Amino acid sequence: MNGWIRVASLGELVSTMSVTMDGVPVALFRTDEGIYALDDICSHEYSRLSEGDVWAGEVYCQKHGSRFNLRTGAVTGLPATKPVGAWEVKVENGEIWIASCKRKSS
Repeated sequence: MNGWIRVASLGELVSTMSVTMDGVPVALFRTDEGIYALDDICSHEYSRLSEGDVWAGEVYCQKHGSRFNLRTGAVTGLPATKPVGAWEVKVENGEIWIASCKRKSS
């Protein structure tokens, strides 16, 4: 894969949503600081991060309370110990795009 993949329109993303990009579940987050994309599955145990609470630049996993940085996917709260993937995001002409081959390092 190379380039960018359109995953949603800006109007569809109120705060949090799940999209699928080439079979991979990705969580989108819209905050006052910007739009972020993380792997949608918690690295601790299967749970969708798109269903978690977002606060102070972090998403809280609804299942056990693990926390992840929205920008990097880094673990900021146990019980998770492994980061989740963070995807590059851009918005053009009201459309949300995710880089298909480049993840941010955590």
